Parts: sequence; C-alpha cells; structure tokens
Amino acid sequence: MSTAGFNSQNGTGTGQTYTNGPSQNPVALQQPSGVGYSVNHQPAYNQMQAKVLAPPGPALYPSGPYQPVPPGPQVGSYPPAPAQPLLPRPQIGVLPSHTPPQSASPGPGPWPAQATPPAQATPPPPAVTSTGYYTGPPAWQYAAPRGPAPNHVNPAAAAPPLMSHSSTQPPGPGAPPTSIHGYTQLGSAPPPMNPLPPHTYQPNRPAYGPPPTMKPTAPPAGPPGTTGTPPPPKADGDVAGNGPQAPNSYNHVDNRMAGAAPPGPPGRHLGHYPSLPPGYQNTSAPPPSSLHPALQAATQPYTQGPLPYQQQPGGPGPSPGPAPAQLSPSMAAMSLQSSTPEALRVVNLLQERNLLPPAPVPAPTPCLTQDLQKLNCSPEVFRCTLTSIPQTQSVLNKAKLPLGLLLHPFKDLSQLPVVTSSTIVRCRSCRTYINPFVSFLDQRRWKCNLCYRVNDVPEEFMYNPVSRSYGEPHKRPEVQNATIEFIAPSEYMLRPPQPAVYLFVLDVSHNAVETGYLSVFCQSLLDNINALPGDSRTKVGFITFDSTIHFYNLQEGLSQPQMLIVSDIEDIFLPTPDSLLVNLNECKELVQDLLKSLPNLFEKTMETQSALGSALQAAFKLLSPTGGRMSVFQTQLPNLGVGALQSREDPNQRASAKDVQHLSPATDFYKKLALDCSGQQVAVDLFLLSAQYCDLATLGCISRYSAGSVYYYPSYHHQHNPAQVERFQRDLKRYLTRKIGFEAVMRIRCTKGLSIHTFHGNFFVRSTDLLSLPNVNPDAGFAVQMSIEENLDDMQVVSFQAALLYTSSKGERRIRVHTMCLPVVSSLSDVFAGADVQAITGLLACMAVDRSVTSSLSDARDAMTNAAIDSLSSYRQSALTIQQPGLLAPACLRLFPLYILALLKQKAFRTGTSTRLDERVFAMYQLKYQPLAFAMLMIHPALYRLDDLSDEGALNIGEQTIPQPRVLQLSVEKLSREGAFLLDAGLVMYLWIGRNCHQNFLSQVLGVSSYAAVPEKLYLLPELDTAESQRTRAFVSWLRDQRPFFPSLHIIRDESQLKPHFLQNMIEDRTESALSYYEFLLHLQQQISK
Repeated sequence: MSTAGFNSQNGTGTGQTYTNGPSQNPVALQQPSGVGYSVNHQPAYNQMQAKVLAPPGPALYPSGPYQPVPPGPQVGSYPPAPAQPLLPRPQIGVLPSHTPPQSASPGPGPWPAQATPPAQATPPPPAVTSTGYYTGPPAWQYAAPRGPAPNHVNPAAAAPPLMSHSSTQPPGPGAPPTSIHGYTQLGSAPPPMNPLPPHTYQPNRPAYGPPPTMKPTAPPAGPPGTTGTPPPPKADGDVAGNGPQAPNSYNHVDNRMAGAAPPGPPGRHLGHYPSLPPGYQNTSAPPPSSLHPALQAATQPYTQGPLPYQQQPGGPGPSPGPAPAQLSPSMAAMSLQSSTPEALRVVNLLQERNLLPPAPVPAPTPCLTQDLQKLNCSPEVFRCTLTSIPQTQSVLNKAKLPLGLLLHPFKDLSQLPVVTSSTIVRCRSCRTYINPFVSFLDQRRWKCNLCYRVNDVPEEFMYNPVSRSYGEPHKRPEVQNATIEFIAPSEYMLRPPQPAVYLFVLDVSHNAVETGYLSVFCQSLLDNINALPGDSRTKVGFITFDSTIHFYNLQEGLSQPQMLIVSDIEDIFLPTPDSLLVNLNECKELVQDLLKSLPNLFEKTMETQSALGSALQAAFKLLSPTGGRMSVFQTQLPNLGVGALQSREDPNQRASAKDVQHLSPATDFYKKLALDCSGQQVAVDLFLLSAQYCDLATLGCISRYSAGSVYYYPSYHHQHNPAQVERFQRDLKRYLTRKIGFEAVMRIRCTKGLSIHTFHGNFFVRSTDLLSLPNVNPDAGFAVQMSIEENLDDMQVVSFQAALLYTSSKGERRIRVHTMCLPVVSSLSDVFAGADVQAITGLLACMAVDRSVTSSLSDARDAMTNAAIDSLSSYRQSALTIQQPGLLAPACLRLFPLYILALLKQKAFRTGTSTRLDERVFAMYQLKYQPLAFAMLMIHPALYRLDDLSDEGALNIGEQTIPQPRVLQLSVEKLSREGAFLLDAGLVMYLWIGRNCHQNFLSQVLGVSSYAAVPEKLYLLPELDTAESQRTRAFVSWLRDQRPFFPSLHIIRDESQLKPHFLQNMIEDRTESALSYYEFLLHLQQQISK
C-alpha cells in the first residue's frame, strides 16, 4: 500500500520497520501506488454533500436503484415532480459519485430524496421535503476493491484492484433454491458444493448443508378489520429492477395487526403519551408461548432473531450425515410443521407501544443446525449485524442494512482453552487457523472453511492431548472450541518477547495540584504495586512536568529517588537513559518512597504552564528501545512548547449551533507522535481530569492511533466532586491490575467472496487487514464494515475468524483465535429475519462518529435517520406481501427507530442542548471504543423502579440474592412521585427519589426520616442492616460489576441540580429541540409513504 493510502485513516507513516507480527503471512508495507485498500479513495463517508431542503413537493421515497416495482397501482405513491432540482442525499457509507451500479432492469427510473426531521415539530411534523435524483451507489454499498479478498490470496499474489465500476455479478447457476424461512422453489436440488469422494471420512458430524426450509401456512382469505382492496401482491417470478427473485413466503399478516387505528389528528397535546391513539396506549405484548424455550425462561416478550429450528428425529444428528446436495430434500420434509418465525412477525410501531423487553435484549441466534450452533463463538466476543448473510451484494443493497462485525477480542473469559503445541495447524493458502467449522475429508486431510483449500493433517495433530488417544483429529480442542488460545512457538517471534514496562507521565502544574488527583494516583499505585501484571523483568518509570520536564533516577543503590530537571523543552533529551526505567522488583523501595513524597513535592507550586508535548517526546524516547505502556495524566490545555494548543470552544455556541465546530484535531502533532509510538510498540493511555476545556479532539489522537484508552473526568476535584474521585479510584485500580497484552497484532479473515473495508476502534492499520495494537486490553472493542464482492451462490455457510497475536505480561507469545459461522440466505425476508438490531445500532454509531468528524454533525444525524427510513421502506416494499396502513417493521427490528432516536439524543450527536465540546468528543470516543454491550447502555440507558424490589425472579449468585426488576420505557410517564427510580446510563447512574416516595424506602434504604432530609449531594447508598437496603445495594453492585469501568451514582431529588441530566435521558419524551418517540415514528411514516 502506498503511504498515501495510510494517510487518511492512520496519518503519515513513519517508514520504520515493525518489530513484530505473524511471520507466516507477511504483507509488504510498500506496494505500488494506487493498489490495495487506499483509504483516500474509500472515505468513511466524508465526501457526501449535505442535504439541501427544497420547496415542498410530491415525491416518491428513494429506495435505491435496485427496488422492485410491483405491478398494479401502489397506495400513496405519486409521480415525481418533473422540474425538481437534482439534490444529493447523505447516507452513511456512500462513496463519492462514481458510475452508478448497473441494474438488471432496462430502466430503473429516478428516485427522489426525502427530508430529515425538523428541529421543532408538532405531530405530524411539517412535510418539508427535498426532491432530487438519487444517482450514487446504494445506501450501504461501499465500493470496496473487487477481486479476491485480500486475506485469501497468496502473499506473493498481486493486491486487488482499487475500484470496480462493473455491475454486480448476476446470481450463478448453482444458487441453492431453498430459503431458510421460505418455501422451496421449484426445481432440482442444488449441485453439491464440495462433492465428497467415496468412503469419505466424517466421524460424528453431519455435512454442512442448508438449514431446514420452511413452508408457509395458507394466507387468510382476508384480514379482519381492513377496508378496501389491498394492493396486489408482488409477482413470484421476475421483479422489475433486479432479475429473478426468490418467491416471498410471508404472505399472511398477524390478525392483531389488521385493525390498526389511524394516527391521532394534529393538534393533540405534545408533551406526553396519554393523548395518543387508544391502540398505541393499550396494546399489550402477545403471550410468549411460541418462543424458544430459552427465551421463555428469560421472560422475553419477543425474541431478537430467527429461532433455532428444532431438529426432527430423522434429520441430521451426531451420526455421519449426507453431503450438502442430499440435505435439501431431507430438510424440506421438515417444513410441513413450520410457521413464520417470530423475528418476522409484523409489528405496527404506531400501535404497539409495549415493545421494550422487561430484561436486556439478547443477541439473536443464527439459524444453523444445532451441531454448528453449539460450537459457534459467543456473541459477547464476536457478533455480526446480520446473522443471515445475503447471497449477493444486490440483496444486501435491497435490505438497506449495514453488514459488519463487532468484536471484543481480548475479553476476560472465565473459561479459555489454552493449547501448547509445537505445530499450530493453519491453512497453507489463506493462513486460517484450524477451527470447528473446517471439514475433515478423511483422517489425513481437512478442507479450509474460508478458502476451501484441502490441507494435510500434520502427524502431531493426530494425537488428542485431552483424551490421550490417537487417530481422532476432529476431537482435538482446536476443532471443538470456537475461541481458543495457542502458546506460540518461536517462529511467531521476530525478537525476544518484551518485558512489561510501565511509564507514568504526570501533570504537576498548579492546576493539577489544585484538583488533588496526584495524591489519589500515588496512593492507588502504592496499594496495587504488587498486582501490576508482569514477571521478574517488569520495569517502571516516572516523568512529571509543568513548564519543565522532571525525570527520576531510581537506580538501585541510591538512598532516595533523585530528581533530574530538564528545562530545555525545545530539544528534549534523557539525562541518564539507563536509570530512569528500573526493574520493579529490584527497586521497589525507591519507587514506594517516590510515590509517598510526590504529592508533597509540588504542594506549593505556582507554575501554571503545561509542556505536555515535550513530556510526551521524552517519554517516547525512554520507551522506544523496549516498547510498553505510557500512562499520561493531564489537567489542562497544553500551552507551552511543541503541541501547544489554544482554546477553540465558544460556550455561547454550545446549544444554539446546528453544526458543531472543532470536532477534528487542531494539529497533527499528537497523531504523528502516536504513529511513531505504534511503530515502537508503545501505547499511550490518556487520563484527562479537568473542569476546563482541554481539546480532547486533539489530545485524544495520542491514544486513538497507538491503541490506547481515553479516560475523562470532567469537573474533577478531590473536595467538591467526591463522586468523580471514587470513579477515578475504581477505574485506576482496574486499569493498573487488569490483564494486558504487549506488541500485539490482529487480523480478521473471512470466507472467500466477502471483504473487509473499514475498521473502527483505537489502532493503527498496518496493512489492508492487519491492525497494529502496541497494547491490547480486555476492555477494548472493535468494529469492521464488510461488503460482498463475489456471489455466495454455492455456499450454505460462511465463516469469520479473528486472530490476535500478543505477548503476555509473563513474556509468553500467545495467539487468541475466535471463529464464527453464519448461514447464507438468498431471500430478502431471511436477511431481515437475521438482523441484529443492537449490532446494527452499534455499527451505525461508529459510522456516524466518522461522518461527524469528516463532514458535519448534521450530515451524521441525517444519515442515521435515513438509515431507519431506508430499512423500513425496503422491508415494506420488498419483504411484505400484504400491504397495510401504519409504520410496519419486522419484530427483530421493532426497536430500531427507538435506538436511532436514542442516538440522535445521545451526548455525541444531540443538538439544541448545551453540551461541552470535550464531553461530546469523549462520548464519540466511547461509542467507537467500547464493546457493544457497554456502548448500548450509553445509547439507550436502562430505567428500573427500586422502591418495590422483591425476590421474585431474583438471581442467586453465591450467597447473594440479586433482584431483577423489569426495564421500563424511558419516559416521564413511567415515573411516579410515590416511587424511586434508578437510571443506568453506562458511565453514570441516577437514583431519582419522588417527592411522595414511601417512608419505608426512605428510612430502610437511605436512612433518612423524610424526603426533605435527603441530602443535596448524596452519592453513596448507606449500608443498613435491612432487607430493603441489602436488596438495593446488591442490585446496584451487580450492575456495576458487569462492566469494567465504575459508574458514579448520584441520588437526586426533584429540586436537584442534576435533575435536568436525569430527564435528558428520557428519550421517548419531547423536548424543545427534539421530537418525541411517537413524533419520530410519524416522521418516519411520512417519509416512507411518499
């Protein structure tokens, strides 16, 4: 890849050779210019113009060039106005205008654009529209390089071409004619994907055939309660716009949906829900009798994905099964007993209000055979936005849903199989690690599940160390566990494994001393110094700075630490290079003496300047020879020497501006330094403790590009803000003692035909698919966007594999491998049925953060709204067979509009509300960096009622009983002045006490006699010896223990200063600058029905 190719995503490369990486598949850093994944030509979405509003006019909703046009008249569609101007429409993931994809239809026709929600509106929102022609690529199609996927080619092969303007390949003749949920198409069974030779060796596992097919029940003669003639159903054969289509089997609609009450007339009361249509108020959730047993046990009203089909007695089981070609007829026999899956139950969002499950939303289960699903990777580690992969890019474009992966690769696991072997079995072609989804042709040969190459089984692999038996390679741990860790042999090292090295860089200016953080840091490190991960080689060092840089000589033999001051910050140097990083075991007493004396050393300082840039340069010089972790503590804007910054925030513009300025860095100094650090295996973690603007958008680059972390404590003060002090202490303890991996690289591979084109998280992209992670920690999440480059016609399943090579703190080189398998489907209905609404929301949030920085905040907000409009419009036009009034969604996407509205009101993207620039940037960092489970809490907080906790349905963990109150909707309507409500927003929790809260709760939980006696600033639950107190504290502690960071708790009353912060999280309610949930639904319906 050319250097220019890195500049867009990573910044200027240093040209240095990297010191570690997998030696089996080296990727050359310097490739011919214009070849490979040049990010300059694949911006995240920064080239798209903003939407321009035009005078109102009739328009069709733009569903993209691939939308089928059903025969006969369509309800609610009008011919486009002939003389409207051409206006582009921003969408996440669309490239600058290239030649539009060619459709199979002779003339797809123009599709006009639509408007975004107005800042202020009354239901229904005013119909402000813009009409134009949508000529760019479809919404979610990234024009990623075509040709063979980069991780499947031989290292010596040429890189794929940058861009292809050719049309999407038509489906091949070998497309399997079955659909997971639909009925079988007429015709013969598909040809076998991999014809097996006679006497094939398949011990105890079935062949990978397609999942069971389903036959629909007969459609009702006419849904009760409807009036007029329904629109004609779509034809089963060719549909205009995209060649032959699979027949749509979902030709009946749940009866309870048929009698939809129309939306209320304009002019109803705005602020609360009692004025809504009666059907929307009172619709109750259906009984969960038809759900999967596991979900029934969890009392979920709906399941989030396609149900795993129960295998019939005659189906494939543990005995050797038939070849893929023989599976379809046998599975077709099972379809007689099937029905429409819960994931595709039609939901009218304007009528059904009780959509939020009473407990956290589970990840959907891929529609695989039980044998495969039992082996699959945990969704906590590896998750895909679509659990059913579309067969072609064309089907993906029609669904208008993003395809991507969300990973938590270094997550703390209670059970992790570790294998020590001199031979790590990998595919000779694509270097995939052997995994549960490969197929053994016989005892001596296995077929790769990513590139389909047949490989030999090494002699050593024939022995199973678990059962101590020989000749059963398919029973080895590597083939029985989707997540596994190898202790790597010497060929995976280019140098001896580095020791654990920790360097602490501390701001000691007057501002820093005033906050009081230094004594908290020193005490925390003293308490945990023996718990730092490492071995006998572990090294530590310290640098402090204000207007000068202070080093500390901790060499063995000194009676006390020696402070060395360098005042020449323009040309920084190390005064005694050999004694500034010392062995912790040998010099522990000196280190402890330094930590005890540091807070007093600068107690009386009046130095107000901060030379952060020079301190970072000095730290880089100190760590370069070994690599390691740099922990930087900063309390103000750097204002001296290199990297000095000036304040860019205008407090008067915090709420009024529609577009927020200064989300991008003010200088590239910190980014360039981060890239230098990454090249020398140094990661930088930034702790920002400040009550004033610090330009996190610029300073954060030092962590973002070196695979570090950012911690932010606004308004930190040791006396005035005890809640932040407690949070800092708890976070610091976790930070100092958690597991760490050094000099790591991560590569994500996928089945031939799929390709990865955009990464999200904190890292440096070393080559097209290799992430450089100088440090990797168990709290870091990553996301990637994908496209389908070649039709997957002859495949029943595809696989994804993430391999993380790292050095443990004990000096072992290890490889952690995660493998996930998902089914391939051909029908649009099956794609929708497999949608993972939380993963889609998490990936969209990452994409919107990039869009905010590269384009504008308003563009990102428009694109998120368009994402909801596009997918629901596509579902209505292409997946529904019986059209009906209302805003319709499949059950698996019923929460999608709610999550999009939550994103629009999230601190990262909200407008009209006063938001500090640093807090907004930190919220964006969190969305990109946090694993999905934690990011979702920050997007859509959880609300619980705590004054009536009981042991009914409680969890029993150890000797503790943990109550499980139901999750409530985020609306003031759910609050009561007689109750106490806990809002869990991820990094912060609010316990709101109603004015008329029951006396029993006040005395038994809070230890006060009356509501008036609740203190103004209370952030701890008192430990009282009452059942109510124990239940409440057990529940709050259980919530806190589930995440790696420590959320502060604020107990607030009606008059509290923090009440507005609490109410800002009521995302279903209307505010002066944002729509309510119901108004947002009306807006979506208005745009879809155009």
